[in-house]
Amino acid sequence: MTAAEQVQVFASRATGSLLLLRGEGFQEAHQARLEKDIADLESASQSAMSASSEIPGLTTKLVTQLRLGVSFGPNEDNVPWRYPEELAQALRDLLTVARAVPDATSEGELPGKVEYLAVQYLSRSYIGTFEIAREQPDNYIGQDERVLVPDIDAEMKKLDDKSNPALAKLKTRWNFLRAALLDMNSQSNALASASGRAFAPTTVDRHARSLSSQWMAINSVEQAP
Repeated sequence: MTAAEQVQVFASRATGSLLLLRGEGFQEAHQARLEKDIADLESASQSAMSASSEIPGLTTKLVTQLRLGVSFGPNEDNVPWRYPEELAQALRDLLTVARAVPDATSEGELPGKVEYLAVQYLSRSYIGTFEIAREQPDNYIGQDERVLVPDIDAEMKKLDDKSNPALAKLKTRWNFLRAALLDMNSQSNALASASGRAFAPTTVDRHARSLSSQWMAINSVEQAP
């Protein structure tokens, strides 16, 4: 994976970690995870500077929003009503630039798409609807589960899991995760799943992160000399 593709993964991960931190009551483990995600994002953004000089500055803006989200404290009433919109905008701005660098591929974006869907899911679970980039319907930043899940399905079908057991595990995890993501019900303004079942943000977060980590590890092995 390129540094710009890693930026996409870590940006969505860090945003998801903030949502989890706030939604689950400011647990120390979630706070520590957020800090690690921010460090990973900042490191990747520096590596991606040669591909786009805009990435470090937009990373700083997102990190500022993430730290602001922590500073409000655990009470939902303390969060300004425009903050979720501003957080989503900072994430979208960074992803838009990071995915537009030369040599981007649909395969390289796969873990970023999974983590972006996880952000949408956690947003609906904890704070309300996540605003996607509707002005960009032709790429994943302007898409929700109705487009992204079939898109990721198509990418998964291309993978030769018969010769690589790691890919078989990846597909198994995706089959579990996709069922929850398809139940997100993004087309509805009501913050309820399509099936009526309760949202499962911690489970979706865990599986999304494991899947993207597996994918990045597989790519790292395949690209090693």
